[in-house]
Amino acid sequence: MSTALRICPLCEATCGLTLTLDGTKVTGARGDRDDVFSQGFICPKGAAFGEVDADPDRLTGPLVRKDGTLQEATWDEAFDTIAARIRPLIETHGPNAVGLVLGNPNVHAMAGALYPPLLIGALRTRNLFTASTLDQMPKHVSSGLLYGDAFAIPVPDLDRTDHLLMLGANPLDSNGSLCTAPDFPGKLKALRRRGGTLTVVDPRRTRTARLADRHLAIRPGADALFLAALVHTLFAEGLADPGPLADHVQGIEEVREAVREFTPEAVAAACDVDAATLRTVARELAAAPTAAVYGRMGSSTVAYGTLANWLVDVLNVLTGNLDRPGGALFPLSATAPAPRPAGPGKGFALGRWTSRVSGHPEAKGELPMAALAEEIETEGATEDDGRIRAVITLAANPVLSAPDGLRLDRALGTLDFMVAVDPYLNETTRHADVVLPPPPPSRSAHFDFAFNGFAVRNQARFTPAAVPLEEGRMDECEIHARLVLAVSGMLGAPPSAVDELAIDATLAKAVTQPHSPVHGADPKAVAAGLSGATGPERRLDLMLRLGPYDLTLDDLLAAPHGIDLGPLKPRLPGLLKTRSGRVELLPDPIAADLPRLRAALDAEPGGLVLVGRRHLRSNNSWLHNAPSLNSGSNRCTLQVHPADADRLGLADGKPARIAAEGGALEVEVEITDAVRSGVVSLPHGWGHDRSGTRLAVAAARPGVNVNQLLDGSRLDPLSGTAVLNGFPVELAPLP
Repeated sequence: MSTALRICPLCEATCGLTLTLDGTKVTGARGDRDDVFSQGFICPKGAAFGEVDADPDRLTGPLVRKDGTLQEATWDEAFDTIAARIRPLIETHGPNAVGLVLGNPNVHAMAGALYPPLLIGALRTRNLFTASTLDQMPKHVSSGLLYGDAFAIPVPDLDRTDHLLMLGANPLDSNGSLCTAPDFPGKLKALRRRGGTLTVVDPRRTRTARLADRHLAIRPGADALFLAALVHTLFAEGLADPGPLADHVQGIEEVREAVREFTPEAVAAACDVDAATLRTVARELAAAPTAAVYGRMGSSTVAYGTLANWLVDVLNVLTGNLDRPGGALFPLSATAPAPRPAGPGKGFALGRWTSRVSGHPEAKGELPMAALAEEIETEGATEDDGRIRAVITLAANPVLSAPDGLRLDRALGTLDFMVAVDPYLNETTRHADVVLPPPPPSRSAHFDFAFNGFAVRNQARFTPAAVPLEEGRMDECEIHARLVLAVSGMLGAPPSAVDELAIDATLAKAVTQPHSPVHGADPKAVAAGLSGATGPERRLDLMLRLGPYDLTLDDLLAAPHGIDLGPLKPRLPGLLKTRSGRVELLPDPIAADLPRLRAALDAEPGGLVLVGRRHLRSNNSWLHNAPSLNSGSNRCTLQVHPADADRLGLADGKPARIAAEGGALEVEVEITDAVRSGVVSLPHGWGHDRSGTRLAVAAARPGVNVNQLLDGSRLDPLSGTAVLNGFPVELAPLP
């Protein structure tokens, strides 16, 4: 028996694990008490690491479709097939004939961070779809418009704040999102112990809400109205005070005028939160020594998602808590570019191109995932019309995660060619012509490129592969590199060539930048001095050397439990990339969308609306095949308030029919007062009942796909994010 360290890749908390090994088999996982970030914390997902790692349904080698069926093949045969099929499609129909779909697990792996940008560059397609438009894109858009950088996302300073206002988030189950914080529950409890205040705004009495000082059971979808009333109150009562930030902000008076109509009285009915409570929340937020406002999934995947995320930051600005210890601060990752001098930047633009069929504007280079099916199905007038004829999915399962999976399921079946990089044959990848399975996570090195940019404490941790690759397996980074070569017409070149080209391109730019640590250096000399046994490790070493902390890969290897880089620090105005060089508090696209929110003041709420929910033992659709995670309270039931159940004649544990514009589902009713009246709740990520998959555990307890209730027409217009929460449904008992 032996042990090895591994950063957990199963959620955004990035906890350090100590794996117990019997030879090359992971027999157990516990929290790494010496990890500088997580300090021994572990959740049920991390504890199940060995079970996930050894899942017998994981594919062990490539599959290639022959005579209509997927059959085992060699790696060379798989990549030869891709090269032979993709290039002719691009040459005949143009680069937009290929659609690229990135799923959530990509950001949990080194390969998913390092290679998709290179793949996009090789394909030159504008048809990029990611899980962001099913989740977090409103935050990227609002940050891009406010700060000029879609990745400049402030996070609550959980360890030092005195007051936390949280909307649409349940970190006791999710472990946090766009706020990387191991032991989020412990941090909230510590806030309470030191005399701080926690207010949770959520239509469900979640585990997080039960911990709060105040729980406001808001009407779903009304988060932006709620926040606008708080902003109005700050102005009306003379409580708006950005403090030292005032010199770096423009548009404060314009915001005052923009929220003039959103009085607490005007908003109360739409939110189902009384005016006195709205004023109290605003006053407490302004009076707290330090405070932070934080919103997540429930305030993003709604009709006014971008406006809600914008107002979160407006509140942090107006209370003087943005970029302030104890407030909301911008993390500084070890692989972020070295800070540049403050000054105007290029800014952030929306709608640089639009989707072919419905004209959806791009956001951050991406099109709405909800538009993928129509882009495959709809014929054009010419051969190079931009219709998607081939799809490459990287760790994605949009048949379950996107609206109207039945339509997308049918559309994928009509493609000329499809490639999937995925360890499973799931509801989406079963359509692929080539499946390239990465190895289990124990056999991959790990560094969190994405999540360190959202971490509540600056730190850097790298874990090499815990066990070596088995014979016949291919490292995930090599799979991605070979895929880049196959689609770019360079099949046969060594995979290391992809990494060396990336290093050369990065250095060619870095040596010309005055603020870069290698400004004026010889790029070849810098490249020759990089350490790392593989191309991905050399790229990581380069990013560390170009970063803000003067670190190298050798430094991380010498510190197996990580390097603590200290608490978050103020970073404004240096990180701003707006054209003005200031925080632009009322960007034009936001101002143009506010009339839509004003119209909601007069809307008559009525009928049932649906919200999703997250389970502690789950993460979207990709952990339901582990027996210990697909058990207990992790159930696909429809939660209904007792009053609604009585009115509709529903019985606990009995079936009901729920319907919306996308279709109808038969669900098991769970009667509970944890959900407010007028609201029902069904978890996402389920619906494992299609033939052709290899997910035995998930298929035995399939649940239903909540997103099938939607037809894809409900989108937040600024971000293209699907409205997955707060939409009307009809509900009736079944015999």
